[in-house]
Amino acid sequence: MRHSSLFMSRRVSAVIALVAAVLLAKPPAAAQPAPSQADRCPAKYVIGPEDVLDVAVWNNAEMTRTVPVRPDGKISVPLLNDVQAAGFTPMELRDHLIDALTEYIPAATVSVLVREIHSVKVTVIGQVKTPGRYELKDRATVLDILAMAGGLTEYAARGRIVVLRNEGPTTRQIPFPYDRLVSKGGSKKRSEIGGPENFCVQPGDVILVP
Repeated sequence: MRHSSLFMSRRVSAVIALVAAVLLAKPPAAAQPAPSQADRCPAKYVIGPEDVLDVAVWNNAEMTRTVPVRPDGKISVPLLNDVQAAGFTPMELRDHLIDALTEYIPAATVSVLVREIHSVKVTVIGQVKTPGRYELKDRATVLDILAMAGGLTEYAARGRIVVLRNEGPTTRQIPFPYDRLVSKGGSKKRSEIGGPENFCVQPGDVILVP
């Protein structure tokens, strides 16, 4: 009986250990959502909320002004009132304003210049030396942002870093392969820094370093 009880105890312990290993194991790479083509660094700048624009209409001082992009993504322009600006490039917004002004100013010459960029903000939380919210003026990858945050602390779980990205009503979790991009000695692998795994951040992204 004693041997039987010992055998059952060891068997139960083995089963518990197996279940724990399965629950704690990371899903296979194929099952993890990988960065898509849309995650690559954008080739052009897109206007966003809180940016400041210079809108000029040739030979029309009343229409020429500096306007902020409101949180709802719109700007206020004489004659046109509220005009959607967020989501357009400066050239696209220019063309849209020309079309909208045709009724009032035929063949209007319009220019749209970006005076200030405030729309690209990324948050870093968790085991980094300087967590916080960072405002970007240029395209940046996840490694760039981690460097801005002072790098990882000694307690960081390098294999579990994720980028949280809002996509409509859902939040997408994108695993970031930090260990594959950084050598054992801590130096960056030049051949991989610009690769697809070191994808660009987008406005509103949250980098979580557990």
